[in-house]
Amino acid sequence: MQSEFDSTEEKIINATFKILQKEGIDKATTKRIASEAGVNEVTIFRKFDTKKNLIETTKEHYFNEFLEKIESIFDFTGDETIEEYLGKNFEGLFELKDKDFSIIKISMEEVREIPEKKRLISVITNTMLNKLEEFFKLQIEKGEIRNVDTRVLSINCFSVTFQSIVLRKVYDENAELDSQKYADAFLDILYNGIKKK
Repeated sequence: MQSEFDSTEEKIINATFKILQKEGIDKATTKRIASEAGVNEVTIFRKFDTKKNLIETTKEHYFNEFLEKIESIFDFTGDETIEEYLGKNFEGLFELKDKDFSIIKISMEEVREIPEKKRLISVITNTMLNKLEEFFKLQIEKGEIRNVDTRVLSINCFSVTFQSIVLRKVYDENAELDSQKYADAFLDILYNGIKKK
């Protein structure tokens, strides 16, 4: 992905994100950002006009990178089995770096600060849900699963994935989870239910 920013802008955006991910929006002053980026504070205003514009540009830049990774993880060719596809989702999310998950932390802060704005977290959620629903509709067409409400199934799979992987990685620094074992256990419950036969 070719950067749309010059090297100075890139340094400022990287410095802004570093401060946002470690300390949040409140601590991201232009003075701190300039110091972290190794530029003059005036340069920030020359390049981005306002602090608000810089923060929005930074969030959008990193959000787009993260969304591309999420889309890649949840993409499918149509040849995968359900086990392969859901397993790939779990594994792909587990392999994301902590830096990737920082955009979710920042998005969660945004939820508190700008309730009326279309939130980044909503776009991430809808991307995952829509890909899952599309996959399950294909599985019904292929006769692999019975005709179920694909949205409900997608929400269930999303909930397990999002809660067990994404939120644990974002908020629980000591999250130790064997992704393969967890994925296998989830798929067993999904296929076989919880009722004794």
